[in-house]
Amino acid sequence: MAKVLIKDEFLAVLSHELRTPLNPILGWSKLLQRGKLNPEKTNLAIATIERNAQIQVQLIDDLLDISRILQGKMSLSASPIDLNAVISAALETVRLAAETKSIQIHTTISAIMGVVIGDAGRLQQVVWNLLSNAVKFTPEGKQVTVALSQVENQAQIQITDTGKGIRTDFLPYVFEHFRQEDGATTRKFGGLGLGLAIVRQIVEMHGGTVTVDSPGVGLGATFTVKIPLAPQLTEAPILNQSPIKESDLSGIHILVVDDETDSREFIAFVLEERGAIVTAVGSGTDALQAIAQSIPNIIISDIGMPEMDGYMLMRQIRTLGLEQGGQIPAIALTAYAGELDRKLAIAAGFQRHVPKPIDPEALVAIVVEMRTYSRIQSSEFKIQNS
Repeated sequence: MAKVLIKDEFLAVLSHELRTPLNPILGWSKLLQRGKLNPEKTNLAIATIERNAQIQVQLIDDLLDISRILQGKMSLSASPIDLNAVISAALETVRLAAETKSIQIHTTISAIMGVVIGDAGRLQQVVWNLLSNAVKFTPEGKQVTVALSQVENQAQIQITDTGKGIRTDFLPYVFEHFRQEDGATTRKFGGLGLGLAIVRQIVEMHGGTVTVDSPGVGLGATFTVKIPLAPQLTEAPILNQSPIKESDLSGIHILVVDDETDSREFIAFVLEERGAIVTAVGSGTDALQAIAQSIPNIIISDIGMPEMDGYMLMRQIRTLGLEQGGQIPAIALTAYAGELDRKLAIAAGFQRHVPKPIDPEALVAIVVEMRTYSRIQSSEFKIQNS
């Protein structure tokens, strides 16, 4: 019975958290459509819409991560990691939120003998999540401290805030999924309460531990992450934090397949703005007809479409001969974002599986990456026909 109540409470919170960002998104969108906002209010509207859309993306990402965890399907890529770079990247992500609340973030970095082996992106997610919570629960004008040090054969990251603290009776449940300290309608802070469960899973997959200590309500909290070191490695590659550079797509013929008009037009606009030649169609049948008329260099296709979905479309394309476009590099750009969906897309013949929504710069970068593959295919075709 208790589990049912917890799940019902979670679903109620989920509905609330998904609907709340929609209010400013839809509200400001209506005002923008009227065309009566001055430049200052227009900029405010656009920034508000983007911020709340990002909130929804984070909620969905958390749900997908929890689903992977519950199914035992979350995986990591292993490589040497510079934790200093990981922390710096996470700090940059939360810097604006901290500045908005005039919160000072102090960092203390001590020398570490050795490096961590693990997934840099996932560990950055851990630090970002803990930092984001610290900023969220810390009052304006207070401070947050981030410390990196070595404790015996482990790297230790401690994040300490001067915020609302945690009740002693709730401390044992902090890292459990579907649990929140305050699930009431009067609660001050939003969220699904999944972030810390995801943090624990990622840390434990790295062979580490995460703990929390709080003297009590109003006295702040300290989260401590410990990850085993790999002392035999003396150097770690620097985490690449350089932004994606703009790229010219001039002369690249791209076939975009998506039954949703808004999504199709957005993708086409982004690519055409960079010089690509775009053919945009709304169904798998239309895509096959377009290929028969002119073979594109790259295909970007949705998965969930009526009559012929993206999997069916790609399997049919892969039965074609090389000269008919059977080896066209293809990207699955889809709202089906789970691990199983990725495997199904690759098995159907896509080279990449990219979840929606996607940042325009990231989309262009992926197309640039696929362009190399496209050129290889074109070269093979020319050799075979010379």
